[in-house]
Amino acid sequence: MNLSHEMRTEARPPRQIRFSKLFAFFIPLGISASLVTISHVIINSTLARAAQPEAVIASYAIALSLLGITEKPAALLRQTCSALVRDRVSFRAMSAIALYVFASIFALGLIISYTDLGRLVFRYFFGVQENGLQETIDAYRILMFVSIFSGIRCLYHGIIIFNKRTTWLTIGMIIRLVGMYALAQYYIMTGKVNSGSVGAVIFLLGMVIEAAVSVWEGRKLLKKVIPEKVEGHPISTKRQIFQFYRPLLYYSLLAVVVGPAINAMLGKSSNMELAIASYAIAFSLAQLAQSFFSYIHQIVLNFYRTDRTQVIRFTLMLSFIPALLVGMLAYTPVGPWFMENQMGVNEELMQASLEALRVFMIMNLIFPWLDFFNGIVMLRGQTKIMVWSQGSNVGVTLIVLLICIIAAPGWNGTIGALAQSLGFLMELAVVLLVLRRVSKEPERPLARG
Repeated sequence: MNLSHEMRTEARPPRQIRFSKLFAFFIPLGISASLVTISHVIINSTLARAAQPEAVIASYAIALSLLGITEKPAALLRQTCSALVRDRVSFRAMSAIALYVFASIFALGLIISYTDLGRLVFRYFFGVQENGLQETIDAYRILMFVSIFSGIRCLYHGIIIFNKRTTWLTIGMIIRLVGMYALAQYYIMTGKVNSGSVGAVIFLLGMVIEAAVSVWEGRKLLKKVIPEKVEGHPISTKRQIFQFYRPLLYYSLLAVVVGPAINAMLGKSSNMELAIASYAIAFSLAQLAQSFFSYIHQIVLNFYRTDRTQVIRFTLMLSFIPALLVGMLAYTPVGPWFMENQMGVNEELMQASLEALRVFMIMNLIFPWLDFFNGIVMLRGQTKIMVWSQGSNVGVTLIVLLICIIAAPGWNGTIGALAQSLGFLMELAVVLLVLRRVSKEPERPLARG
């Protein structure tokens, strides 16, 4: 059976899944993903009240950049738990893997925070000057705990998502934002905004709150809804969980290469500051438009086997929205107005950012379908495919960056946008090609249930 045949409508289930049910599941996920951006707005607007806001924000932002790398393994627990945990037996195996992940992240955090390795990483990899080094390390010493609570949150998110209680993700995020805002106001009113560590404490409080809400709802489901053992569900050991999780880990670590590589190559363009700044602005807006639609893989994991036709229709209906949103910013007066009045961008930077944003429409058009087919890969338990597809993404991105820097160094941020978009296109092509080939093979047993 090839992929095209697999995706055609076969015998329709006795009861078709309504779009309203899919929306009820998906919209809270999208809202919670979009609300994440407000967390950073709260923190940055608080740090902007410092006596030396540039230095304070920079120390926090650089520490946060490293957190983005060290938090990746914890965030992957969400997909793994959602795909594999169906009973308490499989949850215990999942929890054991999570403990290994937390211990590894914590050990790495201690090494970075309290040994010379951390100073070397911040000094030479992130380019932190000596006078800002200690403040950046101090911020990371707090942020390292964010990874742990983020992992706890994601572990229980997996249970909540599979049991279709996704509204709790939005509730947890809203309570998190309220707590962060209250603490931010305390710092502002008491005049204690004096370092990047303030932003780290605010972020940590928010993550602790969201993790607590997730644990509360997740434990309730484990006690009252999830059975001890589901007959026929094969997941019961740590080894089975790790077979699924390990390729996702490799996938995420490969993805981490892209951002630094783009910034490094843009540094060789004809106007380094303009190139990096325009790419950063365009990418942030493209991500903002895309963030709401970053959970399509969960629709696949939870509904594809029940009614694949409706899931495909649902994805088709949503798939053009991110590109249309970016197109509205890039080709109508809305984009220039937003950049000028809400972001304070000058004319030259705005034009360069708009050019990059127009190219990012390619990425926004591709991403929903890449997320859809990655969901099928996870559903089949063949996550090794994602390592190869992400590797192809990184390879194409680097090649396009190199060609553009040599041939058209004046394209500024458009170079990064084009490289990243073509990388996504190659990733999608590899996923489709490999899925087509392996669709004739039986699914891995651990993907069932």
